Amino acid sequence: MSIEQLKPAEQGAVAVYMPYYQGAKRTMLPLAISLYQKGSLEGQRKIEGGENIPFVATWFVSKLPSELTRCRMQFDNNAELSYEVTLANSEFVDFLIDVINTFKRTRSADFSQAFYRRLLRADT
Repeated sequence: MSIEQLKPAEQGAVAVYMPYYQGAKRTMLPLAISLYQKGSLEGQRKIEGGENIPFVATWFVSKLPSELTRCRMQFDNNAELSYEVTLANSEFVDFLIDVINTFKRTRSADFSQAFYRRLLRADT
């Protein structure tokens, strides 16, 4: 399923996450929760000056923003290019909001630089 085919999540699921977001992020929250509930995303990592690298991201779905989720990403259909990150659901959904915003601008599903820093532990 493509991001453009997402239907907003139920109000009850969205309401639990509302206190974690402000402003424009709140408007994107119903779609981000819907994407989160899918448990996976296929996209392409943009590489400047090179070819984009396809990825598949999968994660465990839970209903509570404070619970932890583990996101696993595999690049280029290669098991040796697999990475995992564990973070609070509310933080992960924030990254999914960024994915949706990026998709609306570029028509390509990709995570933000901040997410990749977390994934590759460059910010620790």
